[in-house]
Amino acid sequence: MLTFIGLGLYDERSITVEGREALADADRAVAEFYTSHLIGTSVEKLSTYHDIDIDVRDRAGVEQHPDDILDAAEDEHVAFLTAGDTMISTTHVDLRLRAIERGIDTRVIHGVTAQTAASGLTGLQNYRFGKAVTLPFPYAHGADGVPASVIESIEANRERGLHTVVYLDIKAERGEYMTADAAAGMLADDWADVLAVAVARAGSPEPTVAADRLSALAGRDFGDPLHLLVVPGDLHHIESDALATLGEASAELLAENER
Repeated sequence: MLTFIGLGLYDERSITVEGREALADADRAVAEFYTSHLIGTSVEKLSTYHDIDIDVRDRAGVEQHPDDILDAAEDEHVAFLTAGDTMISTTHVDLRLRAIERGIDTRVIHGVTAQTAASGLTGLQNYRFGKAVTLPFPYAHGADGVPASVIESIEANRERGLHTVVYLDIKAERGEYMTADAAAGMLADDWADVLAVAVARAGSPEPTVAADRLSALAGRDFGDPLHLLVVPGDLHHIESDALATLGEASAELLAENER
């Protein structure tokens, strides 16, 4: 059996009760942290807390060479772990389909995701989000500035009055995590005066939420990762109240975005 378990957003305790019980039942555990990372813990702490050895794989070890994972799952209960939710903004549907093709039973135990946390922490209504984007490091896409696809998606959402979650690039193997201020600076080249919301350390005991113009967010320090940005579309008055209270947005700036 192969059970996909989302570990949540922050540390070894962010997993659901159901996920912890399934992990305790597993014979072995495999994890990847290249799509996201639990910044409040380490693999060693995870392993000790859950009393199981964790085999951490790189991208090639999961996406190109997963045969040993599948071989083990034919005879044993294997837990596959990721931060957040194992089926959101990841490629692990492919691994599940490969398992099913081999007649292996599979199960998914969901975890809290950055997408839902972005809505919950900012007060922006979850059903008013459009297509999400990922902002890569410039060297990762081989060009300067923001990729055209990112700009086009944000513009399309804004034209429809929808909010955009901007996931920020992670290069865990290099210890590099894009910060909200760096991302705001990149986006400010096109939208200096546009309202955005920085969210830092979602899922931690003390997350940060700050709403301001992109040009202003670019000059602030939001502390330790992980970070993301939200570019709001049209605001309902309750959303405006939330950004004023939770993100300390100015009344003038919010008035520009109310519908």
